[in-house]
Amino acid sequence: MTGGPDPAGGIVRTVDYHTGGEPFRIVVDGAPGLEGRTVLERRRWARDHVDAIRHLVVDEPRGHADMYGAFVTPPDDEGADLGVVFFHNEGYSTACGHGTIALVTWAIDEGRVVVDGRAEVPVTVDVPSGRLACRARMEAGRVASVTFRNVPSFTVARGVGVRTTRGQVAVDVAFGGAFYGSVEVGTLGLRVDRASLPALIALQRELRPALDAGLDPRHPDEPELAGTYGIIFWQPEPDEPGAGLVQRNVTVFADGEVDRSPCGSGTSARLALLDAEAGGPLGRGTMLVHRSIVDSVFTGRVVGNGPAIGGRPSVITEVEGSAFRTGNHAFELDPRDPLGTGFLLR
Repeated sequence: MTGGPDPAGGIVRTVDYHTGGEPFRIVVDGAPGLEGRTVLERRRWARDHVDAIRHLVVDEPRGHADMYGAFVTPPDDEGADLGVVFFHNEGYSTACGHGTIALVTWAIDEGRVVVDGRAEVPVTVDVPSGRLACRARMEAGRVASVTFRNVPSFTVARGVGVRTTRGQVAVDVAFGGAFYGSVEVGTLGLRVDRASLPALIALQRELRPALDAGLDPRHPDEPELAGTYGIIFWQPEPDEPGAGLVQRNVTVFADGEVDRSPCGSGTSARLALLDAEAGGPLGRGTMLVHRSIVDSVFTGRVVGNGPAIGGRPSVITEVEGSAFRTGNHAFELDPRDPLGTGFLLR
């Protein structure tokens, strides 16, 4: 059993979605309301008081090492429709693009946001990294896709040399709601494919702590937004009609967790890096087609300049993707079960 209220004997209900193949498990019943005035405060409270429920729905045998989920909360104030605290195999993240897309889809599916026959529905979501203005595109009364306008994204460092068991690796670091290292996999002799995954997971576990030790990435305006969240392993892809640039990536985050989607907040981090390249390959407003390891797609673009963040220029990005419901679940914990809330083998 791990921290917080004992869920033994109770029922924890979830509604599950996937966005681009990446799971998103929304706790809708069986958890206490998270206490706090803001999403960041509720995130802290969840870590300290309801972590047993996170373990119950993420860990084996009910979940797996790559499960992702969320608690739905009230927004910070009346300027947003809802709030969210994201969680994964290691704890609680500061941002989650695929989760935001799924959450907005769920909110409309459940009638928490009224459609009124509109072709495009605005939904505002408070996440730990800030407030996201989202737009749900409707077709035949259902959500076809969701676009979120992210918090300001910015480049932290380029070409950071990290010594690993595969030799010296050059890493670019950027913030897109969370801090991401970015590595072109071709420089490692690898590909964004299933065969390379064991090597990429192992490398993420070397790069992440090295970047934290060397850079201590921390948002100048909110110190709680800190630490390297994931490593984006990317490769160039052939041109596609309507795309300014096509890339494929697999993001390995938290404790070796593999993102099946193209990673929403990671897409914003990639856009910040691309925009900062002098004479770079992606013009303002031009579409990045971001493909995942399972060939799902997010599209993203830089739509303007953001404010200076700690003296660094930032950009405003938009990312679009689609989510689909996969099930409704009622999870139980038999009080006699010696495995408690579960375990993770990887």
